[in-house]
Amino acid sequence: MSAPPAPPHRRAAFIALAGPTASGKSAAALAIARHYPVEIVSVDSALVYRGMDIGTAKPAASELAGVPHHLIDIRDPLDAYSAAAFVRDAQRLIDDIAGRGKLALLVGGTMLYFKALWDGLDDMPPADALVRAALAGEALAHGWPALHAALAHIDPVTAARLAPMDSQRISRALEVFRVSGRPMSFFQRRRAIENVADSARPASAAALISLEPSERAWLHERIARRFDAMLAAGFLDEVKVLRARGDLTHDLPSMRCVGYRQAWQALDGTLPMAELRDRGVFATRQLAKRQLTWLRSMPRRQVVACDAPDAPERVLALVQAATEGLR
Repeated sequence: MSAPPAPPHRRAAFIALAGPTASGKSAAALAIARHYPVEIVSVDSALVYRGMDIGTAKPAASELAGVPHHLIDIRDPLDAYSAAAFVRDAQRLIDDIAGRGKLALLVGGTMLYFKALWDGLDDMPPADALVRAALAGEALAHGWPALHAALAHIDPVTAARLAPMDSQRISRALEVFRVSGRPMSFFQRRRAIENVADSARPASAAALISLEPSERAWLHERIARRFDAMLAAGFLDEVKVLRARGDLTHDLPSMRCVGYRQAWQALDGTLPMAELRDRGVFATRQLAKRQLTWLRSMPRRQVVACDAPDAPERVLALVQAATEGLR
């Protein structure tokens, strides 16, 4: 007798492969695809943009052709892509891929997207351009640490987890308060309570495999080599083409991506061109540090040392165990 079908409110299972930039996620995903019937769903806030290929280390055309990839090249750089949009798209794809008799393999390093998929989304107010512009003016006059201190008065819970120079998140938290009259932590706390009783939320991943280096120097070297390779491949020319469109600005989410922000500044003359490489490498290292911090807050993860010689075999063993658990 066959097993009864899953309750309709539960979504299909998936496997997640996460890790900091340059940790070998793409290579590991392709290795998994050679052994298992999977389709890859990108969990990357930069890979969604068309025309941003070199600076995002986008998979080569041959790789994209070898196994189905999703959520790559789905947005123009002028258009924003939110965590809410990702959750909506990923949930649909997970179910569609299962309907084709395959398993969704979610691969990437945008930890906010992973968190939103697992923990749900809050109902915070949407962005308000006027409020955001006012906050930017205040930051210019007084500095982000002063705005961080102001946030601590109205929302100490959120302020405690933000660095005094985390301009993007400080701005958003203050914007939420000014638009709604409630602190960001209020919305997050309410959503957490709702999730406890929300039986319709997405199922957890069958496995969350996390590629993390045992030696930080190994990752730093790979980041430096990757950035050098990007420059040699024409990264600066790619950014010049984007700038030449005339409708993109430095403050768009797409142009704030690591590497693109520094290249834009160098082409603007606000960053010496001779410093582009070192600034880009440093910014990428900082990104990797933040990604690792996010990962270490996820107790469900199964860690594979990406700098170990047997890393590919360990990843495949975890995938095998996860797929056996789904039978």
